[in-house]
Amino acid sequence: MQHSQPVRPSGGAWAAAVVWACLPLFTCGLATPFTIGFAAFWLRSVLHVVAAAFYLICIGSFVTTTLAYDDFEDLPASLSALITLGLLISWGGGVIHSGILVPFMVRARLGGPAHQPVQLRQRTTAPSYQRPPTQPEWIGHYRVLRQLGRGGQGAVYLAVAPNGVRVAVKVLHDLVNETARTRFAREVDAARRVATFSTARVLDVNIGGQHAYIVSEYVAGPSLEQLVKKHGPRDEDSLTRLALSTAGALAAIHKAGVVHRDFKPSNVLIGHDGPRVIDFGIARALDQVTVTSGKAVGTPPYMSPEQLTGETVGAASDVFSWAVTIMFAATGRPAFGEDTVPAVFNRVLTFHPDLSPLPPALRGIVGACLNKRAEDRPSASDVMLAIVH
Repeated sequence: MQHSQPVRPSGGAWAAAVVWACLPLFTCGLATPFTIGFAAFWLRSVLHVVAAAFYLICIGSFVTTTLAYDDFEDLPASLSALITLGLLISWGGGVIHSGILVPFMVRARLGGPAHQPVQLRQRTTAPSYQRPPTQPEWIGHYRVLRQLGRGGQGAVYLAVAPNGVRVAVKVLHDLVNETARTRFAREVDAARRVATFSTARVLDVNIGGQHAYIVSEYVAGPSLEQLVKKHGPRDEDSLTRLALSTAGALAAIHKAGVVHRDFKPSNVLIGHDGPRVIDFGIARALDQVTVTSGKAVGTPPYMSPEQLTGETVGAASDVFSWAVTIMFAATGRPAFGEDTVPAVFNRVLTFHPDLSPLPPALRGIVGACLNKRAEDRPSASDVMLAIVH
């Protein structure tokens, strides 16, 4: 997977931020409301709007009261103490507050990596008024650039993290109550333990606020589904590399105690350094929610027999879906068709697909993975060993 590098702030940006932070010191606190107000605008922070208003009250009371009396000594002692305290809060608090905010101000609006000119050109040619009305500008503290896709579970956006790294943010539609959100957080916590080779690492998860979302590494490349539809079935060498890397990804996912449950070509992204499996750990987290709402968990042409019959779904189900995915990469079409859902389900349960389009070295192991009985299928680790031997 492509690892984006954070954009480093320039020396000029640091110098400007330091000068900005020193304004409360040089002006005896008079500039504090304006410096913190600018920080509220720059960081898009409501909290700092409140802070700026507080500083404005403190320094405003000092200035107003001072101007109302010809001689400072004429002020009542209690009033003098009060406005002096306001001045000290605006002065000292402004210096400390601004100093703390310096690194945040410098990094707040860094752009994406300079080595990704395609995304940069796409962004500059898309005026802000063309943003779709349903597309948020921010998801948590991730700035949205554009939508990558939308499916039954939710919408996926390309976004920029506060440190400048590009990430994929998936906003989930079905987490409508606290029980579902808690279950989702527990399942994703397990997914974060998955080894990162051949998978897109889970970076962050949020179950509160307006959006429930999961953040993962961004893979700059098409999905296997898009690649095959555009360029046709994979050749023998490409198919073998694909089979080995995706079987390795499933082995790592299963070792962490996670079952993917929705392994399919659109969940395999082809990065510059090879295939990456995404969306592991999400289907199980949404299982109870989707069942109670009447929606199926999985994609019909790639579902295992046990997913259709209501039996226990484990790692063997992913192995079956992996084999159907490899057949798609070899032929350009799902092994069990993609017409009506009842017809597809019937073939999954009764039909044995023709394996002749596969390279001879893969036919045996793919055929074993397509066994209708889950207990008779090899594990993902066994699949890896069969491919390399």
